[in-house]
Amino acid sequence: MNTVELIAKKRDGGKLTGEEIDFLIGNYTKGKIPDYQFSAFLMAVYFNGMDTEETSNLTRSMLFSGKVIDLSMIKGPKIDKHSTGGVGDKTSLILAPIVAAAGINVPMISGRGLGHSGGTLDKLESIPGFRIDLNLRQYKSVLKKCGAVMIGQTADIAPADKKIYSLRDVTATIESYPLITGSIMSKKLAEGIDGLVLDIKTGSGAFMKTMAEARGLADTLINTAKTFNKKVIGIISDMNQPLGNYIGNWLEVYESVEVLQGKKVDDLLKVSTTLSGAMIYLGGKAGSIKEGVEISQEIIKSGEAYKKLLEIVKLQGGDISYIENLSKYPKSKFVDSVKAAKRGYIRSINNYEIGMAALELGAGRLIKDGVIDPKAGIVFHKKIGDQVKKGEVIAELYTDKKGKLEQAHNRIFKSLEYSEDKVQRQKLIKQILF
Repeated sequence: MNTVELIAKKRDGGKLTGEEIDFLIGNYTKGKIPDYQFSAFLMAVYFNGMDTEETSNLTRSMLFSGKVIDLSMIKGPKIDKHSTGGVGDKTSLILAPIVAAAGINVPMISGRGLGHSGGTLDKLESIPGFRIDLNLRQYKSVLKKCGAVMIGQTADIAPADKKIYSLRDVTATIESYPLITGSIMSKKLAEGIDGLVLDIKTGSGAFMKTMAEARGLADTLINTAKTFNKKVIGIISDMNQPLGNYIGNWLEVYESVEVLQGKKVDDLLKVSTTLSGAMIYLGGKAGSIKEGVEISQEIIKSGEAYKKLLEIVKLQGGDISYIENLSKYPKSKFVDSVKAAKRGYIRSINNYEIGMAALELGAGRLIKDGVIDPKAGIVFHKKIGDQVKKGEVIAELYTDKKGKLEQAHNRIFKSLEYSEDKVQRQKLIKQILF
């Protein structure tokens, strides 16, 4: 086969065969196709797309570029969740203990923060001692002992994805349904799962800004999962404002622990238990998502979910004293408050700006090798539709970087719009797809 001819074929809107995709993915992963040629291929896919068969073949090539984990020795269903990311999206920390306590294995390979969107691995690493770098033997051992494990992508899991993703990040080819699908599904299928719940975020704090974009990605992901005979549910959820009240790595662990201890954080609890309920349903422990949600609520109420979290943290090397005594964690040196500019109702929040403000404070990476401050972040007290008084505190900012407070403060202040009239609250779960 000839690389130039295959690029031209896709450039001109042609359909690539499985063998042709294998040739491109395999040779690029081995270093036989240079970045400049593969960049041209990615751009051709970006503009012309791929149909279901091509997307499935792309996913398969990326999946089998490395190891596929065999979990057949572990009894019971294996179900995972993937979120497309957002601001304050800490649901993995809540649902993994719930679903494991329900008797379903959760083998989770997670990612780091991307742009304004936080990452599960960064949150887990804010727990002193917590190891996200377990090898596959340790990964299986933890899963067998407690029913859940949360690690990062290893060198032998979908290596093609790691290499291709880095190139997409610098060639403006991130927002492509088939390329996103290949990236997500190759890693998730490599976990050895039986089923997957997809949380596709939409709104100002999501990568998919509109319902049409979210539905397009959801359809592509679901269709691809089905070609691999995996059970799948897609849930489109709102990301027009922070999920929960806490944004930042340790802050999000803090809030997740409180939810697992029974504190009612309405929006975070609703989204988390909807996702865990769908996982429990896919795992055969409930007759419907609704029943799965009820089981999730009961597991939190009984204390079993919190106990399971402690078990997971301990098995992965984390110091559970910080979970048992949340006030033990170090505090940020500087605190600032953002106050309401006027009396009225919060009409809208530019959630992207909230995420970027958290990055400015040190909660994420502004450069590839940036160092995260696990303490840094924002406590956001209000939701769209809330009534506020002029001068009332909307958000509190935490950082060790005094020079960043003003910039972050201004981002949040400008992100808020007010209305004199009552404002309708956001619908959290926008659509459920099978």
